[in-house]
Amino acid sequence: MNKIKNKICIVLALIASVCCFSQQKKELIQVTDLLKIRTVADVELSKDGQNAVFTVKSSIKNAENPLDYDYDTQLWLTKTSKNSLPRPLTFGKEGSGSPVFSPDGKQIAFVRSVKGKSQLFLLKVNEGGEPVQLTDSKYGAGNPKWSPDGKQLLFTASILINELVKDSVLNPKKELPLWSFEKPGFAASENLKINKTKADPNGNIEAIRAYLEINEKDKKAKVMDKLQFQTETGLSSELRFSHIFIIDAKPGAKEKAVTKGFYSFTNPYFVSNTKIAFNGNINEKRHPDRVLESKIYTIDTDGTNVREWLGAENLVFQLLAVSPSGKQLAYQESSINTLAVPVLKIFNLENPATKSKVIEYDRNSSNVRFTKDEKQLYFISSGNGGYVLCNASLNTLKVEALSGVDQGITDYDVNNGVVVFAKTDVKNPSELYVSDLRLKEPVLQSDFNADWLQNKSISIPEKGTFTNEKGLEVEYWIMKPTVFEQGKKYPLLTEIHGGPASMFGPGDASMWLEYQFFCAQGYGVVYSNPRGSSGYGEKFLRSNINDWGTGPASDVLTAVDKTVAQGWADQNRLFITGGSYAGYLTTWIISHDQRFRAASSQRGVYDFSTFFGEANVWRMIPRYFGGYPWEEKTRVILERESPINYVENINTPFLIFHGDNDNRTGVTQSQMLYKSLKVLGKPVEYVRQPGASHEITRSGDNRQRIDQLLRTYEFFERFNH
Repeated sequence: MNKIKNKICIVLALIASVCCFSQQKKELIQVTDLLKIRTVADVELSKDGQNAVFTVKSSIKNAENPLDYDYDTQLWLTKTSKNSLPRPLTFGKEGSGSPVFSPDGKQIAFVRSVKGKSQLFLLKVNEGGEPVQLTDSKYGAGNPKWSPDGKQLLFTASILINELVKDSVLNPKKELPLWSFEKPGFAASENLKINKTKADPNGNIEAIRAYLEINEKDKKAKVMDKLQFQTETGLSSELRFSHIFIIDAKPGAKEKAVTKGFYSFTNPYFVSNTKIAFNGNINEKRHPDRVLESKIYTIDTDGTNVREWLGAENLVFQLLAVSPSGKQLAYQESSINTLAVPVLKIFNLENPATKSKVIEYDRNSSNVRFTKDEKQLYFISSGNGGYVLCNASLNTLKVEALSGVDQGITDYDVNNGVVVFAKTDVKNPSELYVSDLRLKEPVLQSDFNADWLQNKSISIPEKGTFTNEKGLEVEYWIMKPTVFEQGKKYPLLTEIHGGPASMFGPGDASMWLEYQFFCAQGYGVVYSNPRGSSGYGEKFLRSNINDWGTGPASDVLTAVDKTVAQGWADQNRLFITGGSYAGYLTTWIISHDQRFRAASSQRGVYDFSTFFGEANVWRMIPRYFGGYPWEEKTRVILERESPINYVENINTPFLIFHGDNDNRTGVTQSQMLYKSLKVLGKPVEYVRQPGASHEITRSGDNRQRIDQLLRTYEFFERFNH
């Protein structure tokens, strides 16, 4: 008996040692794991549902500098049957994107850069071989879509106004816009006329104008006459228009312009082999920068029979999808300059007198698609921290969520009873799945990240809720350190989302690495969706109007309090960080609350009086605060809501980041904040990121992304004691 007991003890000891060894083998997430993440997007199904094409975005080592990693996006193909493995379709440094199957599933059209311009390519699915270039457009080509019979493709191209004036096809009569260019002294936009006078700085006025025009081309001067003169990364006097073209799906074919004039034509879809639906504002007499409305039209593929179907003053009708038969349109309706959740509607092209069907759903909708039988509508909805795949019966108009809020469906397609989708969740930032129409038994189809993650330890968020003083339910998530011991105290990092009309949650892929990295370093993380976040309906969305600071800060700090109340978070080692609007809110909080050991703000807004002038999203001022900085009522609100006006109260050690080329918020914001704190002798450090835009943490230079994360961690560690 004792021998048996001894053997049992030996076996149990061996099992315990094996389990312990396997646990010890688990690795923590590292900052350079950022470079391992591969992201699935642009998911497209063949009409029979048997094949799926998609893109995979990776980071590859730069050939010239081993510390730098470049982005690479290529096409992949998979069969939707079980046990099928995806295979790459394209290779090369040019990258590939926007793939679409031909109706018979035998070809894929996609976009690739050629000599700095996007062009369309064709690739035969089952025959192998190299892709064949289809277009050689001087304006480039993007957003391809097949005609129902598979004989033609439409695409869009972006054209400068000066090119449009000279183009003999798009502007055969050499006409000028009906609307004013708004150049003082040229009421009829005469400045756009082609000036054939020889440039001479000492010549007559036309010769001088020709000379000045050359200076602009040679980038010796930038002359601004437009309202929206700030791009994401700089200043621009350029005025561009999107036009629709069509081309036969045969190598050697030449494209034909479908649209003409000094207007933009966007979101085109084939209604039939000879008709296209699109968004636009034809015959508008206001400058394009002043037109916020959008109408829905159709046009024949030969450029004739333009018809307006949906349009009204102060309203936006955004075309989202056309049904397979071409009989129905899905669109969103919203008011200009209004903070609201757009309304999803269905319009009957065959019976336009019929009132549009309204799908009542108090959430944002995107990526809308009709089913083959046109009985249902699929779309992705943002809500409660996740990006949910939904469908709506076009008979009952009732919406059903098919996936959970604890994950994010980032892209999908549906055809012939099959759904293929890309998904992010807590354990994996991006993979491809295949499922039935109900998403009952999704099958993992890829291992782009599963392979390197299988031996990694992951921190799992725990969801909490509370009701704020407005009666709104606020959601928050707590992530404990990856290696957690009961009874020990840990530093706690509060992460805030930007927007403010956006959200964090387990279904958000953008912060996956950052959360896991800090948890791996022994920090707890808490993040929340304070009032004003999207994903909780229109009332919640509008609850921070005229209140960017006090109310949202209260929600964020309540989430912190509830995390600390669990007992494991060290209330003497609290840290806080966020970017964009979250940079604003981080600064607001530390200028009104002294509990944090250190703080980091990235690309934030701190002074609304300058934000209005230097930000390309300046329309947020009237949208959230009801007017403009020169109006007394609004000026008082902007002064009250600007963190710069409370700078004397900031005592928390503070790290401020800003990209040199960030025109979303503007660098004057951070310069004002840093200089003010420095003059006051406060503990502050300022980091500028050369060449970086507002999108640095999502799609910026990989080395700068790593640098910002490590620099933030290093700064916090100075005070983590």
